[in-house]
Amino acid sequence: MSSPNYLYKRKVDMNQAEIVEALRKAGCSVFVASTVGRGFPDLVIGKGGRTLLVEVKYNKKPLNEDQIKFHTEWKGSAIVIVRTVEEALAIARSL
Repeated sequence: MSSPNYLYKRKVDMNQAEIVEALRKAGCSVFVASTVGRGFPDLVIGKGGRTLLVEVKYNKKPLNEDQIKFHTEWKGSAIVIVRTVEEALAIARSL
């Protein structure tokens, strides 16, 4: 019998901590959701009354199967993928 997906330890991209720190310094609220699993994005960020789902990726690492499924089926605003602090800060400035 297989265990539910939420019981597995989630891998966190090695650039996530610095991206979270930069977003918070830029005035964003940041909820780290990387342990949710099942393709849910790594971060929920808010600023200026707006909320975005953000997937953090390191280098050119692709989305995994669960992430592709979640991104495809999500009916809210687009999920943003960031790979660098600079990309994250550009998102923060756009809010």
